Amino acid sequence: MNSLEQLKQFTTVVADTGDFQTIQAYEPQDATTNPSLILKAIGKPEYDSVIDAAIADASGKNGNEPELESVIDHLLVRFGMEILKIVPGRVSTEVDARLSFNVTGSIEKAKELIRLYEENGISRDRILIKLASTWEGIEAARHLQKEGIHCNMTLLFSLAQAIAAADAGAQLISPFVGRILDWYKAEEGKDFAPEEDPGVISVQKIYTYYKKFGYDTEVMGASFRNTGEIVQLAGCDLLTISPDLLEKLKDSDEPIVQKLSEESSLNEPIEKIEVDEETFRWMMNEDPMATEKLSEGIRKFGIDMNKVRDEIRKRIS
Repeated sequence: MNSLEQLKQFTTVVADTGDFQTIQAYEPQDATTNPSLILKAIGKPEYDSVIDAAIADASGKNGNEPELESVIDHLLVRFGMEILKIVPGRVSTEVDARLSFNVTGSIEKAKELIRLYEENGISRDRILIKLASTWEGIEAARHLQKEGIHCNMTLLFSLAQAIAAADAGAQLISPFVGRILDWYKAEEGKDFAPEEDPGVISVQKIYTYYKKFGYDTEVMGASFRNTGEIVQLAGCDLLTISPDLLEKLKDSDEPIVQKLSEESSLNEPIEKIEVDEETFRWMMNEDPMATEKLSEGIRKFGIDMNKVRDEIRKRIS
């Protein structure tokens, strides 16, 4: 077996892309999207039909010019629907980054996306709503999970965020391995071997904490910079991997050994941490990497979604 096939023995592999053809090539269980990936996809002519369909959906039967935000919602759902024709599992669809500090707005947007999916015959069990791992995003997830809307907490860089998300009952978290590495490389001016990678170590700690204390929230490592990081996290619940790294794993015959397991986590001598809002904000304040990368990630997703809006405006007019 190649390395990708071996990895699938220990971990659910998720495609981190909005490109349908790429998803078909690697046969992942699930797929994730975000504003940056949608922006990249809509720049390709082969996705013109998806954009046209979203505009038509938002226009309704009267044929009036559709509202921009309605088109965006329909576009996100259209991409998700096409992806679900390919993957047997779930697709993650992201709430607008501008709502990252708005509990009510995040809940309303999530419900609207789920409504559109369900109108098109897609069960909410196949959808993960992505929310930024701010305190407000986590509180929104707490409410949504109670209504059977499954949440994927993204832009997650710290144990504080992970514990708060699990306490809220989030279905899944996406700790960003590569972006943590980026910060430490810039801060310390050096490279890290995969086994010493700060992003890898962060996910290992979160995974161990969850399994030790019996949380049901799934851990999905994300944002990888190299295959070495992926190899070190074999055994994690899920790993969402970009097309270029999926290709490298597929072309490799390097042996993959399970690194993480629930059994080994149970014996780790760690203590449970109670995380209320005050503790969350203090722990984030004391973690400059997590604070900076969360803020930076929200800004970048916001910028890319505005670029998507600009492109859709042109198509509507």
